[in-house]
Order: sequence, then C-alpha cells, then structure tokens
Amino acid sequence: MRQRWDVSVREAVEIQRRLRDRLVPHPPPHFRPRRIAGADISVEVGGHRAWAAVVVLDADSLATVDEATAETRLAFPYVPGLLTFRELPPIAEAWARLERKPDLLIFDGAGYAHPRRFGLACHGGVLLEVPSIGCAKSILVGTHRPLARRRGATAPLMDRGEVVGMALRLREGVAPVYVSIGHLMDLETAVRLVEHVGRGFRLPETTRRAHALVNRLRLEA
Repeated sequence: MRQRWDVSVREAVEIQRRLRDRLVPHPPPHFRPRRIAGADISVEVGGHRAWAAVVVLDADSLATVDEATAETRLAFPYVPGLLTFRELPPIAEAWARLERKPDLLIFDGAGYAHPRRFGLACHGGVLLEVPSIGCAKSILVGTHRPLARRRGATAPLMDRGEVVGMALRLREGVAPVYVSIGHLMDLETAVRLVEHVGRGFRLPETTRRAHALVNRLRLEA
C-alpha cells in the first residue's frame, strides 16, 4: 500500500477517514506473536530532522533480535490528531530496513483512541500490513475512572459513550499508559500483550528500547 505524505491538513483528515474503513478490529486466527517490535521517533529541537527506530524483541525472552533506524526531514507541521503524517514516514523507512520483521508492532502513540478513531497505530498497521497496538503516554481523547495502584490495574478509556482504549498500570504506583487497538487487533489482546512486555517500568520494553535508540541517534548526530 502506498501513501502520499505531501498533503494539506484537509487532505490528511480525509485520508484518515477513508483508511479507517480498512481497519480490522480483531487479530488473525490463533494469534501468538513470536516477535514483538516497538517504534519511536525523536525530533530535533527547533529543527526539521527526525530519527526513527524499530526494535524487534523475542516475545518470550524479550531479547532484542533486530533493529533498524532512519533519519529524515519532517515535511508535515505539528497538528494534534495528525501526528501520523509527521511520525509514520520515518518509522516506515526504518521498518523497510528490518531483516526480521515482527508479528506485532507497538507504537508510542494512540491507535483507536483518537478523535477520528484512526491514530498512529491504526494508520501504521494498515500501511505496513501488520497487527499493531497503540500505547500512549498521555490521553488524546477520553476519560477513565481512577485505577488501583497495583501493577496490571486497568480502567476503560471512554469517549462519547464508547470504549476507545484502556488505561493500564505497568508498575505499581506510577502513571498508567493508554492502550488502544491499531490494526488486526482487539482491546483484550492488546492489553494482555502490552502487559506481557512490561518489565517493571512505566513503559513497555518495546517502547523503552526504541526510545533509547532514537535518543542516542539524535545525540550523536
């Protein structure tokens, strides 16, 4: 699937609305990923350069089995709800360089928990044709009730009367992450898999390793 990125804000919104019909809100039959990846980007402060990384982990041991990076120039402005058009091009470039593609890709951003129900994880999953999950550090849309302090505590993220995601605490007493489906995924499976790749920190290992790699690239540039 090809995607134009040199579009106006109005065209970007229309692309989201059109591609939303391609979402598949359930995983493939008997889905058990052997390799799980995280994707993240880091942006030059006050500039237009961005660094992206995709880090692939073994689903059982969480050992890193592959990684790829890309450096690009940002061509789309910062517009809330349209961050996909800034972040996905460098991520897609890094993805293309992977030698061992994962069975699941976890994005550092929203999926279905988005004003048009088509955030970064949805768009990325559809574009790359891979099961995907959004695992965001902050809420884009919705509210939830208070969570228990324990690891694994959850609360539905509600927006306009619809469950759009789940608040999930990966470490006792720390702020939760906000899980939502991307593509070829359901919410129950998404929450279970994000919790599986959590290892005592606020963020899952997929995000932590991709984040560390892109920050190192930015500092070394």
